[in-house]
Amino acid sequence: MANFQQSNSITIGLIQGKDFGSLEANLSFTINQIREAAAKGAKIICTQELFNSSYFCREQDTRNFELAESIPGETSQVLSEIAAELEVVLVACYFEKRSSALYHNSAIVLDRDGTLLGTYRKTHIPQDPEFEEKFYFSPGDSNFPVWKTAYGTIGVLICWDQWFPEAARLMALKGAEILFYPTAIGWLSEEKSEFGLEQYHAWETVQRGHAIANACYLASINRVGVEGAIEFWGQSFVCNSYGSILQKASSSETETLVVECDMQALEDMRKIWPFFRDRRPETYQSISQSFIDT
Repeated sequence: MANFQQSNSITIGLIQGKDFGSLEANLSFTINQIREAAAKGAKIICTQELFNSSYFCREQDTRNFELAESIPGETSQVLSEIAAELEVVLVACYFEKRSSALYHNSAIVLDRDGTLLGTYRKTHIPQDPEFEEKFYFSPGDSNFPVWKTAYGTIGVLICWDQWFPEAARLMALKGAEILFYPTAIGWLSEEKSEFGLEQYHAWETVQRGHAIANACYLASINRVGVEGAIEFWGQSFVCNSYGSILQKASSSETETLVVECDMQALEDMRKIWPFFRDRRPETYQSISQSFIDT
């Protein structure tokens, strides 16, 4: 692992992509965007969810399991070499084959020297029309790790994890200062006109709330394009610990955001809004129950 560098700011990069039709084309696009973000000063760079494939979960088809690969594996090796060459930290989310019987929606974290620090496996797995994820993914058992990278301490959660405040809280309690959410979320064509704006606002608002409640920076990286009945809404964004959006990508175009995160401002905010000091965990025991009858 590379030596940890204390800094008053951390510049992060978010790669908002789309499906270009093949694993090779998607990987090539992402590598080009990693280089572009690094050239602009990004030190921690994150991809969208399932970055090197289509969003194949729109249907239940056993042939799609051929898209999965082991970690470590060919993709992690390619990205490890890029991370070491550019001296950047990379977070990349793709389909993991853990064994012939166990598959995950996973994100790897590579340090600036190319070291594979670890893997986060998506914990909360959705099941909806066009989002048939339970067919493919087993829930992760990663216990919400955080990583002290060369440039800062980060946590990684994936898409549906965005809606669960417990996940963000646990990573913040373990020291995460920036939360990354690789994502693939969009509108169903038959729902957009009636529910689209409210769905989007809910998605953005809940994440901004996680940033505030946990005194963290938060980066959400979505994809764009239309795949089947899904119109991915893009609009990847970074917000600070007050929930203020620092940058937001477009709703329809591929784009790479490069955003500076002021870590001194984060520390100052944590001093004047001491949420962690005033927590009362001894009163929260019931949170571990699935439901509380009253």
